[in-house]
Amino acid sequence: MNVGRTVFAQVMDHVPVYEFNKCVRRYGGDSRPRGFSCWDQFLCLSFAQLTYRESLRDIQACLRSVQGKLYHMGFRGRIARSTLSDANEVHGWRIYADFAQLLIATARPMYSEESLGFDLDSTVYALDSTTIDLCLSVFPWARFQSSKSAVKMHTLLDMRGSIPNFH
Repeated sequence: MNVGRTVFAQVMDHVPVYEFNKCVRRYGGDSRPRGFSCWDQFLCLSFAQLTYRESLRDIQACLRSVQGKLYHMGFRGRIARSTLSDANEVHGWRIYADFAQLLIATARPMYSEESLGFDLDSTVYALDSTTIDLCLSVFPWARFQSSKSAVKMHTLLDMRGSIPNFH
């Protein structure tokens, strides 16, 4: 029997809620309250990322299986596919982009002195790219071949802590 707090709740204790709320206020994220706040959406997305969920249906099923613990995990809104879908549509992506930048700025100094296993005087970056396939009928502007469309994504990682680098 679990008499303590869930691991998820303990991990979320390290998230600076005050800073997240500043990002929400900056972009008016909770200006149209419908029972599912930006914080609830952030918790759902964090839970999905940490538990490798692949779809809204998967997130909903997994969270509903622990219905009695949701309040103690920090959730206040009702978890449903339509609610998650509406939140993804209504809440601005800039809230989460700004918050991610803040978290990266917090994490970068933590890894600045970490050894790479070899001696170098400067920072080492890894550059990677991938092609994301898209539906040609929905994204005709992204023509990749005669019968498909795609976009190419490049990622630059600081090797100390595998932190993304944005320029």
